[in-house]
Amino acid sequence: MLVVDGLTCRFGAKAAVDNASFSIMPGSFVGVIGRSGAGKSTLLRSINRLSPVSGGRILFKDVDVTALRGRELRQWRARSAMIFQQFNLVGRLDVLTNVLMGRLAHIPSWRSLAQLWPGQDVAVALSALEQFDMAALAAQRADQLSGGQQQRVAIARALVQEPELILADEPIASLDPRNTKIVMDALLRINKHFGITVICNLHSLDLARGYCDRLIGMATGRVVFDDVPAALTPQIARELYDLEADEVMDATLPSPAETVPTLGQAAVA
Repeated sequence: MLVVDGLTCRFGAKAAVDNASFSIMPGSFVGVIGRSGAGKSTLLRSINRLSPVSGGRILFKDVDVTALRGRELRQWRARSAMIFQQFNLVGRLDVLTNVLMGRLAHIPSWRSLAQLWPGQDVAVALSALEQFDMAALAAQRADQLSGGQQQRVAIARALVQEPELILADEPIASLDPRNTKIVMDALLRINKHFGITVICNLHSLDLARGYCDRLIGMATGRVVFDDVPAALTPQIARELYDLEADEVMDATLPSPAETVPTLGQAAVA
């Protein structure tokens, strides 16, 4: 179980996350919602320890994540894989090498620097790409891919980390509706097929209701809603989003597949 207890993240006098508390059971698909600047990204980055924690604790299976340093912190970042809005791929490197970057915590640094990846790791990376119908593009430069393809490569990279938790920070913010569905379906398959906990920042309420089994709503750094999607009434949504409410509630967006497709059946962008 992941437990966030009184988490606070300050940047100067501003609290980007302010005394946030909640717990998440293994295997959940949790959406974090709220208007721009509500603290969603800082919350996920602080769980991964990419953003400094000013107060409170993060516990995972009774390990105090906020106290980790050095090698133990690197291991935690492998267990809690981040997926970013801007993909964070190395454009000049090929797709396979980008995915293999997810294995860095599992091999000596000299091997990665010399590009001497163990055969088993190459097989794992190719298998992950195959699951998202990307294996045929393994030798292609990452910067030659479409946005949807790049995000699937980023998800494959996260998957080969063998994480127990995936933290997806607005993973579909720059994608069109078709690629939005492809990426969200991919995250849902990972959650349902492997039982990996997914925490996903989403701006769209339609997507949050369609894909997530629980929603955490944030406003000005505080957790102000924590319940199942059905409990998110239009009135609560308007309180969460204020002037942005019409934008996030009225957009026509894709719905998840009625049944979760098996791995390897993703559409090709």
